[in-house]
Amino acid sequence: MKSFAAHSVVLRCRSSYFDKELENVPSDKNHIKTIIKPNISAPLFEIILKYIYGGIVDIEISDTKTVYELMINANKLELKELSVKLESYLIESKASWLRTHFSLVYRSIFNSNEFKDLKNFYNNIIVKYPNLIFESEDFTSLQETALISILKRDDLKVKEIKIWDYVIKWGIAQNPTLPTDSKEWSKENFETLKITLKRCLPLIRYFHISGDDILEKVKPYKKILEKQLWGDIIQHSISPNKPITSLVLPARIISNRELSSRPVSTPELPSRPISTPEFPSRTISTPELPSRTISTPELPSRTISTPEFPSRVNGPFSIIINEEHVAELSSWIDRKSTTYSLSNIPYEFQLILRGSKDGFHPKTFWNMCHGHAGTIVVVKVAGTDEIVGGYNPLAWYNSTGGSDMVTNDSFIFSLKNGNIENSILSRVTNSNNALYYNDQNGYGPYFGECEFIMRSEVSDFAQDKLCRCYYGTRYSSYYEKPIRTTNERFSTSDYEVFKIIKKKIPN
Repeated sequence: MKSFAAHSVVLRCRSSYFDKELENVPSDKNHIKTIIKPNISAPLFEIILKYIYGGIVDIEISDTKTVYELMINANKLELKELSVKLESYLIESKASWLRTHFSLVYRSIFNSNEFKDLKNFYNNIIVKYPNLIFESEDFTSLQETALISILKRDDLKVKEIKIWDYVIKWGIAQNPTLPTDSKEWSKENFETLKITLKRCLPLIRYFHISGDDILEKVKPYKKILEKQLWGDIIQHSISPNKPITSLVLPARIISNRELSSRPVSTPELPSRPISTPEFPSRTISTPELPSRTISTPELPSRTISTPEFPSRVNGPFSIIINEEHVAELSSWIDRKSTTYSLSNIPYEFQLILRGSKDGFHPKTFWNMCHGHAGTIVVVKVAGTDEIVGGYNPLAWYNSTGGSDMVTNDSFIFSLKNGNIENSILSRVTNSNNALYYNDQNGYGPYFGECEFIMRSEVSDFAQDKLCRCYYGTRYSSYYEKPIRTTNERFSTSDYEVFKIIKKKIPN
């Protein structure tokens, strides 16, 4: 507990919350009014009080969770201008943190009528990756307002019968005294569930559920539906063309297959159908000519040379790493306990891009690496001997900005070089957040939660110092260990991306 002295005139002028509180709080004998706020920490309230008096908050010195808590409490204290500015800051600058702390933030913002932009931010994620919320362990603790906002979306990428199942599951969880087996339910039990779901049931697209699913999944709970609606559902499943009186909501805009909660592995590019026109056959009658023996000289077969991937032995394949690094990286890819010998390296490292040759613009990375799976990124930290990087077994795609990528096989690293005596290997520990394909105007490779990222605000990784390998309590740890001894940001003097090619075994 900590006490703060403030002027009631200032508080009432700046916040309608304090205006109402001070109106109702009695004064003591010294004409002092005391307001107790047990749910706000003293350091947080000190920041708020400084804002009330000075109109400034230095959010750069605060970690992201503090900024989030500051936004929530600013909203409670009806400091709307501060709350809105912090909301915009989180969306624009801390989107990755918001995704990482999805459950924490999503549930808290629906306790308020505010935070419309944040609600849209999360709902836009949910419609693409609905299992983030529907398959989460605490789905049934979701607020009704949050569930309704999701159900209203026409672009929710879930089959309608699955949505029905989720709604029933949520409704039952709100009434733990209901019998486990719905076959044992009384009329009162069904009425209880109907009342619980009265705002959710009208949002189900019943007339876009198959007849089989209606009979198997919906019919057991028909008593929670209005009689007219149930009759129309049955009629529509039997005679789809007959008119009905119930409101028919449009079908949700989803693909033919149910989408998973997160983009996993490598997205499959659509194949392009190629149609070859058929011409009508013609019967041609030709007079029979005497056969002739024609001698055709045999031409020598052509020798076609196929270019091989650049060899590591026949030239400088890299200006950052050497043969020993390749042996070490190859052993990490194969999860070997010992390092391959130089004569036994199973991979070729094919250069895809080099910053000093192809440019340091983030879009260059995405354009040149697009579609390549199984790649190593190596970065030379400007002004030091450090070489850091990461291995991505998945394909890079320049059309999936804003997607978490799932893999158990990625890793980040720093390599022995110059004054750096030992290499460091750090494997992914949270496969759901192994990589993030971010905004391609400012970001390149992005491993974990800032544990190895390349970033630039001036579209040049070699200019501003925004690349980083963060690790610590400020950031969630998705990899085993830090690969640098400092959290300082850096620029790169050069960087390279290699495609890892399995060597062909000679016959």
